[in-house]
Amino acid sequence: MSQPLRVASYNIHKGLSFFNGRMVVHELRDRLVSLNADLVFLQEVVGEHALHAGRFETWPVEPQYEFLADEIWPEFAYGKNAVYDHGHHGNAILSRYPILRWDNLDISAHLFESRGLLHCEIAVPGYEQPLHAICLHLALNEAGRRKQLRILSERIHALVPDDAPLIIAGDFNDWRQKAASYMAHELQLKEVFEVAHGRPARSFPAAFPLFTLDRIYVRGFEVESAQVLHGSRWRRLSDHAPLTAQLRLAPLQSVSAAA
Repeated sequence: MSQPLRVASYNIHKGLSFFNGRMVVHELRDRLVSLNADLVFLQEVVGEHALHAGRFETWPVEPQYEFLADEIWPEFAYGKNAVYDHGHHGNAILSRYPILRWDNLDISAHLFESRGLLHCEIAVPGYEQPLHAICLHLALNEAGRRKQLRILSERIHALVPDDAPLIIAGDFNDWRQKAASYMAHELQLKEVFEVAHGRPARSFPAAFPLFTLDRIYVRGFEVESAQVLHGSRWRRLSDHAPLTAQLRLAPLQSVSAAA
């Protein structure tokens, strides 16, 4: 039997508190470490921000994804999506295991939102095939999200073998819960909270969660547990609550006994 894989997904709001009044990236790093996740899918990660670096005395010198990875996640990938005069931000994946290859696809639906799809192939010990891990942040409007889901589907059909393990996590902005049926029927994916609890997690706003914006979809895995993290320690860090799940490779995906 394969070892469990613990994953987390979190929109970190650029390392700033809900109303941008405080820099919280140092506390955020401590809290992420406490999750003991093998893979972390992050959205709204700052690669560079000259204004914040001048405003906050302890703003990290390195990009946020490197600062957060620290020594816990030796491998990381960053997809630069939104670029502006004073810096840029995007999605990131932090990994305990080697990232074999990765690329970032621009899936922006219009000029007013810069969105990306970060796709990594990861060598997880005991897996016969690389794990495909996709981190994304979808559009605020439904038409944009439909377009982006079609792009996602085309990419998976083209580049991800049907029998390869697959995790897609991020901020879907899917408050009307339209994506679930598409992901299930088009891509044979299941959402971890629907499996574990019967419905997606309420993760936004973190202080009083009403909307199910954040998701973790999987294929080729059994879902052992899924948790959305609320409470004062988390709601002071971002406007979203983080999601965690413990997964185990489904029997047909497991390595042979000889391996």
